Amino acid sequence: MNDLSRPRELKTGTAGWKSEHDAMLRQAAERAMSFRRALDSRPQKPARSFAEMRESFIAPLPEEGSDGRFVIEELAALAEPGLAAMTGPRFFGWVMGASHPIGIAADWLTSAWGQNCGGHTVTPAAAACEEAAANWLLDLLDLPRDASVGFVTGATVANFTCLAAARGELLRRVGWDVDANGLFGAPTIRVIIGEEAHASVFSALQFLGLGYERVIRIPTDAMGRMRIDEFESAMSQGDQPTIVIAQAGHINTGAFDPILRIAKIAHRGNAWVHVDGAFGLWARACPSTALLATGIETADSWATDGHKWLQLPYDCGFAIVRNAEAHRRSMAITASYLPAVAAGERNPSHYVPELSRRARGFAAWAMIRALGRRGVAQLVAHHCGIARRMAQALRQEAGIRVLNEVELNQVVVRFGGDDPADDILTSKVIARIQADGTCFAAGAQWKGLWIMRLSVTSWATSEADADRSVAAIIGAWRAVQAEGT
Repeated sequence: MNDLSRPRELKTGTAGWKSEHDAMLRQAAERAMSFRRALDSRPQKPARSFAEMRESFIAPLPEEGSDGRFVIEELAALAEPGLAAMTGPRFFGWVMGASHPIGIAADWLTSAWGQNCGGHTVTPAAAACEEAAANWLLDLLDLPRDASVGFVTGATVANFTCLAAARGELLRRVGWDVDANGLFGAPTIRVIIGEEAHASVFSALQFLGLGYERVIRIPTDAMGRMRIDEFESAMSQGDQPTIVIAQAGHINTGAFDPILRIAKIAHRGNAWVHVDGAFGLWARACPSTALLATGIETADSWATDGHKWLQLPYDCGFAIVRNAEAHRRSMAITASYLPAVAAGERNPSHYVPELSRRARGFAAWAMIRALGRRGVAQLVAHHCGIARRMAQALRQEAGIRVLNEVELNQVVVRFGGDDPADDILTSKVIARIQADGTCFAAGAQWKGLWIMRLSVTSWATSEADADRSVAAIIGAWRAVQAEGT
């Protein structure tokens, strides 16, 4: 047992620990930087399985504490073999940003500052920074400048928050206070949604008591877009309070529902239109993709992620609501010990489900400040260009088909034919790619077929990374074919 691993008494107060803690923080920073430096050269997969990592981590509760420097070193040594290269340049498994170093640095400061962003008077810097970042966000996405913005954990909670505002406002219009009286005895809310909406939206409906099976599911076209004729027919069948949920960026194809037409029809029936734009909403920030998102600004609420295209560290999403008062009514927490809010002041906790939370605005402010309008636009355009480049190269190989119109950053790939029996070929290719580690791709079930999906979202991905990954994918496909001959 070395000196650092010996049992230690937990020190309280500030005397005598400053140099020791400084050394520990520098140690953690160096381990973090070392991990990031190696991302390009390491396999884009974990070195050890979940079972192996359980063997490493699961142990009896320590009876005594240990020196902090030893604990940090032990944590890094135990964890790193089981970490995926999600922030690497060739990780295409899901729509994930790559935690840009600027956002990480701001997030480190946020952790060190330790501000609880529940109120604006105790931590005015956190509240003011969040308000500034919210203003920039609305400008970037060209949404109503007086909309309210809640800084939440991600798009799942953003959808929940926006739909809570919708639920409350629609029932308020028919004389029911859902916040005070709940849903028992409340008028029925109709929910209309595309049949290929993302799972997180159905989760939000479940959490809100609106149910994920009671919805009216609208059939979609070949790319997963809601069929406008089917939607219009559904809207005409009743006049009860209605929430319409549209999608900006299909999780497989990247396609957009015809939101402008949907909103016009929905608003004639006094419906609330919510847009799940976890990554697709960022198309608004880029001139070459903005046309895809035409009419999104006519909706009533929008959910999107910061840890996708804005490249923020995890734990950042945005719930944006046109009716700020409806948003505040659905989320605000009041108690005698909480500071009062003067007229015209924005309290961060009034727009999110949590009272205690980290100050997410600092990292968001830093990334938008660093990239600017032009930088965000370039990032979106770059990723869409990389996706088209990969799709075009894959199409050249016999037996590989790209099934979607590559309008955004998503590429849907199928190996072999359309017979469901060929699913095994796609599964084998994905397994080979993941085992090889040159890049990481994942599979999904779509339109009755097993597919490979490539999601291009890392700020670090270059054309060379794309070409290297395509070569690995083609190599895996050829190897699978050779196995069958």
